[in-house]
Amino acid sequence: MQETNEILKKVRKIEIKTRGLSRNIFAGEYHTAFKGRGMAFAEVREYQYGDDIRNIDWNVTARFNKPFIKVFEEEREMTMMLLVDVSGSGDFGTQVQKKREMMTEIAATLAFSAIQNNDKIGVIFFSDKIEKFIPPQKGKKHVLYIIRELLGFEPESKKTNIEEALIYLTNAIKKRCTAFIISDFIDKDFKKSLTIANRKHDVVALQIYDKREMELPSVGLIRMKDAESGEDIWIDTSSAKVRNLYHKNWKERQEKVKQTLSQCGVDSVAISTDEDYVKALMKIFKQRM
Repeated sequence: MQETNEILKKVRKIEIKTRGLSRNIFAGEYHTAFKGRGMAFAEVREYQYGDDIRNIDWNVTARFNKPFIKVFEEEREMTMMLLVDVSGSGDFGTQVQKKREMMTEIAATLAFSAIQNNDKIGVIFFSDKIEKFIPPQKGKKHVLYIIRELLGFEPESKKTNIEEALIYLTNAIKKRCTAFIISDFIDKDFKKSLTIANRKHDVVALQIYDKREMELPSVGLIRMKDAESGEDIWIDTSSAKVRNLYHKNWKERQEKVKQTLSQCGVDSVAISTDEDYVKALMKIFKQRM
């Protein structure tokens, strides 16, 4: 009971913070940046100079012996899918908060932004398998359920397989949606599945990292544990060679992630756990306008 009360308190705290952010900051930007990409047929009208000839309705044109074009309007209702990485590496954090805590806040903010636009919101929790799928629905009650799951969810596996989540998204969601992958992207190659997913959907990548993954402080001999494999390793951080190699490995991995996302045509932003994620989200929203 105590644990349930604690989770409900956290839900309320996150709701107050993230709902305010989505209402006051993101509402307009979200709508502009992620408005429905689908187009629904509305009517036909006579061709006007400057109209796109690809939209000419040849049947109506033949009937009236003068050109008519099809007029489309945007399908305003949209579906947002959150692909949330719940693998063991999300439990790491040395700054303001753990990676998973930041992922939860960002997911909640995006979810509240979606329901303010009357959009559906669904979630795929993944590790190296699909841990849980919450089908897209509308409404505040549904978002609060999602936040409770984000806060209290315990994955069966600690490993990561982004490809598995992308394949599931492609197969499970039939209609085009906007899909946010919220992960640290510590994984093997997922380029092929991301390319396929981004052809069908509008995929956006939000990479969460901690600056201690980027560089080590000089604090002598320390024991480090791989959160996903459970393997322990001792590292002499007083060695400049060790620190430089650690940073070099980070840069190489980061470059590979950036290159993959760019080659797949996926908009992305990397957010540190000691950074203001509001600014980072605003940056990617404006990038898409």
